[in-house]
Parts: sequence; C-alpha cells; structure tokens
Amino acid sequence: MSAPASTYPGFSEIARSFAPGWFAAVMGTGVLAITTHALAARWSLLATLALALHYFNLLLFVVLSLPWLTRWIAHRDAALATLKHPVQASFYPTFSIAMLVIAAQFLAFGQQVDLALLFWWPGALLTFVFSFAVLYSMFSGEHVGLEHVTPAKFIPAVGLVVIPMAGGPLLAHLHGAAHELALFANIFGLGAGMLMYIGLLSLTLQRKYLAKPAFGILAPTVWIHLSPISVIPVSLLNLVEHLPFPADSGVFIVIGLLFWGFGVWWVVMASLLTLAARRRGMLPFALSWWGFTFPLGSFVVSSFRLSRVSGIESVGWVGTAAWGLLLALWLLTLLNTLRGVASGAVFRPHP
Repeated sequence: MSAPASTYPGFSEIARSFAPGWFAAVMGTGVLAITTHALAARWSLLATLALALHYFNLLLFVVLSLPWLTRWIAHRDAALATLKHPVQASFYPTFSIAMLVIAAQFLAFGQQVDLALLFWWPGALLTFVFSFAVLYSMFSGEHVGLEHVTPAKFIPAVGLVVIPMAGGPLLAHLHGAAHELALFANIFGLGAGMLMYIGLLSLTLQRKYLAKPAFGILAPTVWIHLSPISVIPVSLLNLVEHLPFPADSGVFIVIGLLFWGFGVWWVVMASLLTLAARRRGMLPFALSWWGFTFPLGSFVVSSFRLSRVSGIESVGWVGTAAWGLLLALWLLTLLNTLRGVASGAVFRPHP
C-alpha cells in the first residue's frame, strides 16, 4: 500500500486559518534589530547583524501580510470569527504594532523619515481601530469569562503606548495640520494605553490569584506584562521632548526609572513562571513563543534609554544582559518556527 499523499496545507488553507499572532514575530525581530543596532555603537561587530535583522524583518512583514490580507478578503467570515474569539482577538493588534515597530526601525537605521511615516500613519490608525474593536467585543460580550483573561489582553493597550515610540521623534519632521494630528494621536494613544494597562493589570492579577494559571500554549503570554511597563517610559520621554511647551524631563526620568524597576521584578517573575511551566511539561511550542521577544526587547530599549538620560550605568548593564537573553530566545523561537513551517504544523489552528 502506497504512503499517503502529503497533507501540507495549500495557500488558501493557510490563509483561512492564519493566526493574527504571527506578527508578534515582526515585533520581536524589529526590536531585536533596533537594540542590536544600539549595541553596535559599542561593539562594531554587531553592525552587520543589526542591518541583516532590519532587512529580514522588512521581508518577514511583507511575507506575512500576504495570507493576513488574503484572509480578510477571501475568508472574511473566519477573520471576523477570530475577532469575536475571547482570547485570539487580542492578537489582532500585532499587525498594526508591527507597522509601528517598523517605523521605529526606519528612524533607527538612517533616519528614513518618509518611510517611517509611511508605516506610522496607517499603523497608528489601525492600532486605534483594533483597540476599540477588540475591547468593545470583550466589554460587551457575555462570552468572555475570567478563564479567558490572560496577559494577551494587554496587547491592545500595548499598541496604543507604542505609538509615540516612533511618533514622538516624527513630530520634529511634521508641520501644520499634520503635526497637530500626530501630536493628538501620540497624546491620545499614550494616555489611553497607560490607564487601560492599569485596569487590565488588575484583571490579570485577579486571574492569577483566583483561577488556574495560564500554562500550555499561553504560558509565554506572561511576558506581555513587560511590554507596557517598558514601553511607557520610552514613549513618555519621546513625547515630553516634543511637546509645544517646556516640561521638566527630570520628573519623567524618575517616573521612567520606577517603571523600569517594576520591569526588572517582572523579568524575574516571568522567568520563574516560565521555568515552572517547563518543569510541568506545559510549555509546548506555539506561535505564542514570540511573546517572549517583543516584551523583553522593549525592556532592553527602555534600559538603554534610561541609562543614557539618567547617567546610571547599572541600568544599561541590566539591559545588555537582557539583550543576550533576548537574542537566545529569538534564535530558539525562530528555529522552532522554521521547523513548524517545514512540517506545516505551525499553520494548524488552535482551539
């Protein structure tokens, strides 16, 4: 009897079940490129790696956009069903956040302002759209229970606070109505995202105390806590530097350092929870592993920025150590993802 024919999915099947969380790979790779570029100023050997990561991430975004857009065009029913899912819907903003990260890449690699704006404007708009769409579904639907509350709920808030990471510096290149609109978007995004994070933090902590922990394929999402903790100081400093009135940057540096201290604590806690999941055999590979990368990379960005503006070298040392962990986790996740792509397993939908 002959062997069964290959069951590797075709493009249409891949597009229909294409998980929105794929773009967490672009987010994580982008922040690794940016932090590696920053370290290259100290260690020149990293310059080539940083540039390679930059271009690889641009290609990755284009490749992943094909099935993502096809899903919305040819399989809209499936795309809308995911938008109403109590857990999976939270990953939709990764597409727009990826665009914001790429905008930051273009600023880091040669101050390519026009290209940065090309990604930042639609990225910011879609981030607002997804934040309302995803959270409206969660707030208004009775299908969301305490068991569905995971750190993935932070993703819409994370997207909003990421807006000023590139949006703040871009204010210096905008004038007139475009400047006013961009300033509004930065203030709106950072303000809404910061306060939303506080509310969602209480929900996720309640889940950890009163319900079973999110192990299994959701285990890496515990690292998502680190994203808003780390992004908020950077976005806040970016915005303060470009406000139309004078602001005491020292106050905001202190606030940033307090957030950073919480970030250090959360890196340790997330590591302990991840190791606990691994010991229990409850850390299977899934696309959620990319959830390790962007939060940790954001912490590295925050560490480097706060060390530079505060003059506290130990903050930068912690950031450099975290970069080493980020590189290791990125390589491990990439390797497992490539294995999943080769076998087709990574394209199978999760419940």
